[in-house]
Parts: sequence; structure tokens; C-alpha cells
Amino acid sequence: MTRHLGQTLSDGTMQNRVMSDIDSGDLTERYAPAAWRPYIRLARLDRPIGTWLLLFPGWWAIAMAAAPGRWTDWRLMALFAVGAVVMRGAGCTLNDMIDRDFDARVARTRTRPIASGAVSLTQAAIFLAAQLAVGAAILLSLDRLAILLGLLVLALIATYPLMKRVTYWPQFFLGLNFNWGALLGWAAVTGRLAPPAFLLYVGGVAWTLGYDTIYAHQDKEDDALIGVKSSALALGSRTRPFLVLTYTAAVVLWLAAGMTAHVAWPYYLGLALAAAQLSWQAAYVDTDQPADCLAKFKSNRWAAWLMLLGIIAGRLIDT
Repeated sequence: MTRHLGQTLSDGTMQNRVMSDIDSGDLTERYAPAAWRPYIRLARLDRPIGTWLLLFPGWWAIAMAAAPGRWTDWRLMALFAVGAVVMRGAGCTLNDMIDRDFDARVARTRTRPIASGAVSLTQAAIFLAAQLAVGAAILLSLDRLAILLGLLVLALIATYPLMKRVTYWPQFFLGLNFNWGALLGWAAVTGRLAPPAFLLYVGGVAWTLGYDTIYAHQDKEDDALIGVKSSALALGSRTRPFLVLTYTAAVVLWLAAGMTAHVAWPYYLGLALAAAQLSWQAAYVDTDQPADCLAKFKSNRWAAWLMLLGIIAGRLIDT
């Protein structure tokens, strides 16, 4: 997800109106060894919101698939957390490899490791392979169906970076990627798939369509100039009703998931609070203010936490 606010110069580059998406004064800059910094930036370890949004659908499914009255499988939760870090990093590395020429023409992304030359394509490929190896080791510790699902999602991961070049709805393809953990998590716990897993997954896709449309509004002017497509450009002033539609669909599908899985009442309290948070986003986001779009986008982790806590509590008291 590339951020590049600016205006086109005569040499074809973009002049920034805002700071780079890399904060030179952050913890990575101050404390990480110099040799590690480009790879931390490349894997977006310094910007963890994407990892959270990738992780939560898997955590929801693991918690919802737990037996009534039992704690969530914390070993699986930990494995999925590590897997989300490395696979999100792998996706970002692949994205930056594909977009290197584009990023180099944009002032705000020109300092990214590959575009700036801090990491060569060969080094990036080796780093990508290392991340995929860690992800494979985690995947191979699961059962056969989960392994198959993990292999199938690789096709989505590989093609997603190209979608913004061919469709105004790359956010839909991001949703297919980012919510795959709902299927994988359920299969990892139960060894099979069931309706609640699919309901969590499709609801998550609708959720991603909403939050990543908010995110895309940061770039709409420059995306139009450069030729990059997004749902923000497709929707324009119709974004708010679209957010109401997608977030409502997500909540209804998640409600159906909980009912189908027979989760106890705390889940519905958590879901109601998450729905309120999503409603706040849709009602108050200012799509002409990039900083507000970024803040509303990041706030989705609170809705996700409310969902997760509700599921865990619902399973614990369910006998």
C-alpha cells in the first residue's frame, strides 16, 4: 500500500506535500543496527498496522473454533502471529520489488530501501526467500488441510501487487489475501472447514473493502495523475455510503458466523462495540484529509480487538 502525496515535476517525479512514509526519527532509526534498518523498513516492521489487520481474521477463527468452555489454543495464536509478521513482510518485499521504478519517481517513496538503492534486487530476493522459508516452516507444522490452504493463498499473494494496474478494485483482492487466515485458522483447529469460517472470511473481505478504501483516499490525487487505480477513485463522493454498506455487510456476516458457531452472548457485545467503532469511522472520516484517513484506517485494530475479546469470552462461558 504505497503512499505518495505530491505534484508532478517536469522530470516526471513527484514533489512531496507531506513527509516520507518512513519516519527518520523513529525507534528503528535510533536503536536498530544500521545494517538491519533497510530490511526492517522493507518488511514494514516499523509500521505494524498491516500485520495486525492480517493477523486478526486468523485469531478470530482460532478463538471461535475452540471447544465450548475451553481456552483458545495459544500455541496456534503465537504461530499465526509470527506467520503474519513474516508473510506481511514477504508481501511488502514483493510489492516493493515490483513497484521499484514507480517508487523511485515519487518523492515520498523514493527513500524506500529498493527504490533508494539501499537494498539491491538480489538482496531483496534473498530476504523474500528467507521470509517465505519461515512462513513455510510454520505452515508445515499444521495439519494437511491447513497446509493446502496455505499453499493456495500464494497465488493471491503473488498477483495482488499487480491489481492496482488493471482494476479500480485492488482493495477487493487485498481483502481476499488479508482475510485468508479465517479459513486457515479454522482448519488449523478443527482439521476441516465449516460455515462460520466462510462467514468470517467473507465478512472480513467486506471489512477490508471499507478500511482500505479509506486508506486509498490518501493517494487519490496522485493515483489519478500516475495512472494507479483504486476504489477511492472509483467511488469519489460516494465513499461514505459505500463504507456504510461494506461495514454493515461485515457486521451481519460476523453476526451470522457467531450464531452458526453457537458462541455465547459476550461475543455479541464485542461485535456491537466493534460495529459502533466502524460506524464512527464511516460517519466521521474526512476523505479530503490524508491524516484523518490514516488515523481512521489505523483505528480498525480496536474494532478487531473488540471482536476477538468477545469471541474468547463467549467461548469461555459457553458450556
